[in-house]
Amino acid sequence: MANFSKSNAPEFSVEVYQNEFLPEGGREVNAIVTVTSTGGGTTGGLPLPAADPGRVTLSAGGSDAAVVLMVDCSGSMDYPPTKMRNARDATAAAIDTIRDGVSFAVVGGTHLAKEVYPGNGRLAVADSATRGQAKESLRRLSAGGGTAIGTWLRMADRLLNSADVSIRHGILLTDGRNEHESPEALRDALEACAGRFTCDARGVGTDWEVKEVTGIASAMLGTADIVADPSGLAADFTRMMETAMGKEVADVGLRLWTPQGAEIKFVKQVAPTMEELTSRRTESGPRSGDYPTGSWGDESRDYHVCVEVPSAGVGQEMLAARVSLVLPQGDGSVTTLSQGLVRAVWTDDMAASTRINPQVAHYTGQAELAQVIQAGLDDRKAGDVDGATAKLGRAVQLAAASGNEDTAKLLSKVVDVVDAASGTVRLKAKVAEADEMTLETRSTKTVRVKKQ
Repeated sequence: MANFSKSNAPEFSVEVYQNEFLPEGGREVNAIVTVTSTGGGTTGGLPLPAADPGRVTLSAGGSDAAVVLMVDCSGSMDYPPTKMRNARDATAAAIDTIRDGVSFAVVGGTHLAKEVYPGNGRLAVADSATRGQAKESLRRLSAGGGTAIGTWLRMADRLLNSADVSIRHGILLTDGRNEHESPEALRDALEACAGRFTCDARGVGTDWEVKEVTGIASAMLGTADIVADPSGLAADFTRMMETAMGKEVADVGLRLWTPQGAEIKFVKQVAPTMEELTSRRTESGPRSGDYPTGSWGDESRDYHVCVEVPSAGVGQEMLAARVSLVLPQGDGSVTTLSQGLVRAVWTDDMAASTRINPQVAHYTGQAELAQVIQAGLDDRKAGDVDGATAKLGRAVQLAAASGNEDTAKLLSKVVDVVDAASGTVRLKAKVAEADEMTLETRSTKTVRVKKQ
C-alpha cells in the first residue's frame, strides 16, 4: 500500500476484503474495497474504519470550490403558495452555510434557466456582503413557466467552469416532471455535464418522477432524496450544503489494473448507496482502467469489484487485480493516493474455497434488496399484486437479515409484515404516495456489514 503525504488533510487509505481461495478451475474473484478519507471536511455519513498505516495525505485549499444552487421556479411551485416560500427560505439557509472564499451562484429554473445571482455569467465569492446580496435577490424568485432541467444543468456547468477551482458542485431542487424538454435533451445535458461537476438532486412534494431525479443524481455522482413536506427544505438544504462545503478533493478515480487474461466483470459502489460504475470506465493504460468516484470529504465508501481470471490448478496463485486510488494532476500525470491487492489462490480445501467473505455476502444481499424493491414497486404500479407481494416480501426478509432498519421501516409503510424472517407480507390496501416515493427514492441506500 502506498504511503505518500503532503501537509494538511485529507488522508486516503484502501482496504480489501475478500476470500482469495478458489476451487481448481475456479475463475470468479470478488472483493469489497473500502476507501476512507479522513482529516478533511464533514463526514459522508458512514462510520470510519480504524486508521490504516498505508495512507496518503493531500493539501486542500479552503476556497478551492464553487457551488451553484438551481431552484425550480416553474408554475407548479405556486401550488400551494407556501412551496415557493419554503424554497426561498431553504436557498437562503444554504447560502448562509457557504463558507467564505467559495464561489457561488443561484439559478432559477423553468423551461429556461435564469441567473438570479450574481448575474452576467459570473460567480460571486462568498463573504458576509455577497451572502446578504444573494439572499436579497431571492425575492425575485417567483413561480411561472415550465420545466426543462437540462437547461438548468448546462447553465450551472457554464458558471462552475468559469471558476479556476477543482471542486465544483450543484444542488438542484424540482417539484415536477421534466415536461418541457425531451428525455433525449436531458440525457444529452447529463452526458455533457457528467464528470465536470457533481450534483445533489431533491424532489419536493409528490408530483415529480423518482427515476428522473435519481437518474440525474446518479449521472452526476451526487445524492437524491425526497422532501415530501416543503417545510423540511431548509433543514435538508443546510445539510446538503454543509456536506458540499466539507469536500476537499475532487475527481478521485478508482484505478483497476488486471494481468494478462484477467477481466473486470463489474465495479459497483455499494455503500453508502448502490451505484453501478462498470460502464463508466475510461482506459488509463495497458490492462488498466479508471472508474470515477467524485469528490471526497471525511467519509468512507465501499466498492464491489468482480474479476474473472484464467482458470488454474491447485497450488497456483496470482494477483487478480491491483486497486489504486488516483488523483489527476494538471500536467496529465496522476498521484497515487493508496493501493490494495486482490488475490486468487487455487486450493483443494473445499471449506476454504466455498467460504463466502462476509462483506461480499452482505453487499450481494444489499444489491438484491435494492433490485427487488424497485421491481416490487413497479409490479404494484402495474397492478400485479402477486408479483409485488413476492418481491416486497423478499425485500423485507433481506432488510431484516442485514440489519437495514431504515429500509425496513420504509417497507412497513407499503406492506403489512406478517413474518420478516420468512418474508411473509401483505400489500397495504392504501399507501400514501409520499411513502411509496420515499421507499423508491431511498431503495439504494445501504448499511455496512455487521461487525462480528
